Amino acid sequence: MGSTSRHGADAQQAASHSASAPTAPLPVDLTKAIERAGYYPALVADVVQAALGGEEVVSHLVHQETTFDHDVVRRHITVLALTTSRLVIAHADDHTDERPGHEDVATATTESVPLSAVRGVMITHVVARPQEYQPGSLGREITLTLGWGAVSRIDLMPATCADPDCEADHGYEGSVASDDISLRISADAEGEPALQQALDFARELSASIGS
Repeated sequence: MGSTSRHGADAQQAASHSASAPTAPLPVDLTKAIERAGYYPALVADVVQAALGGEEVVSHLVHQETTFDHDVVRRHITVLALTTSRLVIAHADDHTDERPGHEDVATATTESVPLSAVRGVMITHVVARPQEYQPGSLGREITLTLGWGAVSRIDLMPATCADPDCEADHGYEGSVASDDISLRISADAEGEPALQQALDFARELSASIGS
């Protein structure tokens, strides 16, 4: 009985130690990017660190948006962290109760997607004055769209045939697109380094899912 009890206590102690074991610290450059964004950096860093679970970060992207809802300013931050096996996505938002005597509330959500499930990485380059485009510049704004099947969009339009005089109803045709997350990054608004970081992250993620 004493031996069984001792083994049980040892197992409970080991489980407790494993559950409380510290996770690996975030890379310095990722921590600095979260701090520069300025949206509750300690909270955001902690939820990203917990979601990573000690895995090494290969590449990352931190993006903050501020929106205006009537007289209320709402902030939103997205952190994308790429490891050798997963894409970790963290979102943190303002959820302020507007009633008198309210308290500020923030929500932070993380999602972990296996790289095998990432279906596409799409970069839309926005180029002003394309007639003056300089080779290699790639414009000063992009929209980065990632899809892994959590959200699908169906685009429908009336189907047509090759006969321009045909008035028959051919039904509809369309396509199914996956765009679980879409981020707009502008060098003019966020700086050249932010745009370059987004391009580097997109290339790294594209190479990871293509291997």
